[in-house]
Amino acid sequence: MHRKYDAIILGAGAAGLMCAIEAGKRGRRVLVLERADRIGKKILISGGGRCNFTNLHTSPENFLSANPHFAKSALARYTPADFIALVEKHRIPYHEKKLGQLFCDRAASDITAMLEQECRDAGVDIRCSTKVNQVRKDDVCKNDPFTVQAEDANFAAPCLVVASGGLSIAKIGATSLGYDLARQFGLKIELPRAALVPLTFSESDRKRWCDLAGVSTEVVASTRGTKQTLPAFREKMLFTHHGISGPAILQISSYWDCREAIHLDLAPDRNLATDLRTRGHRDPSSWKLLLREILPRRFADRWLETYPLASTSDRALADAEHRLHAWEVKPEGTEGYGKAEVTAGGVNTDELSAQTMESRKVPGLFFIGEVVDVTGQLGGFNFQWAWASGFCAGQAL
Repeated sequence: MHRKYDAIILGAGAAGLMCAIEAGKRGRRVLVLERADRIGKKILISGGGRCNFTNLHTSPENFLSANPHFAKSALARYTPADFIALVEKHRIPYHEKKLGQLFCDRAASDITAMLEQECRDAGVDIRCSTKVNQVRKDDVCKNDPFTVQAEDANFAAPCLVVASGGLSIAKIGATSLGYDLARQFGLKIELPRAALVPLTFSESDRKRWCDLAGVSTEVVASTRGTKQTLPAFREKMLFTHHGISGPAILQISSYWDCREAIHLDLAPDRNLATDLRTRGHRDPSSWKLLLREILPRRFADRWLETYPLASTSDRALADAEHRLHAWEVKPEGTEGYGKAEVTAGGVNTDELSAQTMESRKVPGLFFIGEVVDVTGQLGGFNFQWAWASGFCAGQAL
């Protein structure tokens, strides 16, 4: 015996809950199935527990996808201002931290409580601690219902929304369910990979740099793309016991192709040769003092041990300055899904309607949020994609 609904949503994260709210408000009977023991686990740990729930400056340029145009429609239909209005409706205090990033003043649980209340008001049925064992649809080309077999019950609905997230942070329940279902129904997948993730050094670089773990400095991080101009990010870089992290590194990691080097400008906006001329000194001790002004002292001293100044000739100083502005680092890899904030890749956007997130091949099948090949930069953009894609699907159910 199947319990029947108008729509079943797999995943009670940001995208799934937003979709449920919108569909429920339109009178649909909605069931949300969540494997974890509570809703919004990723919301609760995000932003250091304060949830960076959107970014005021959201634009399509803040997203990475095989089709950079796909996200435009959803982002235009549901904007940061729309989500802020919802936050203000629930009188949740928030603030802008920097660069348009909005955080809760109190705790991320304010956002999950808001979403739970909205679901309750819309008549949405949420079942946590529910593992999905199987999904079936007898004829994928017709309007046959989807049957979802859970451990303790079976459910049926004409619409199925996959909002199961990516592979990042397995300790809070990440699984491959979304990708498995996409493949089951014949949809193409862009190869998933860890994104917004710390990078690891080779053994020789670890020996040289990793005892500086905890030291941070401002850099401009960039990498070269083979097909397109890639963004550069001016933020902090942090040495770790395994390599490098910090906002600048997390940002560039999403664009790193695992082959090219990462380029780091360690002295943004500084002209060191001019500084030395202004001071009237060109000796090695002046160079050392200048580096200690620009870089943390331990890093500056290690830099000089690794790259000693050959002489104080114009050529030697120019070469030394160039290395500072274009330090080439070849990471060995990343710290993987366990430390990644998001998963890049996912369901190929050619398979989906940009207006509704519905599969072009399978009527009634939707994919939203992180499981789709749309990945935001650091700073609240991935949440905004979750809200926007969930809203669009919810309006179409």
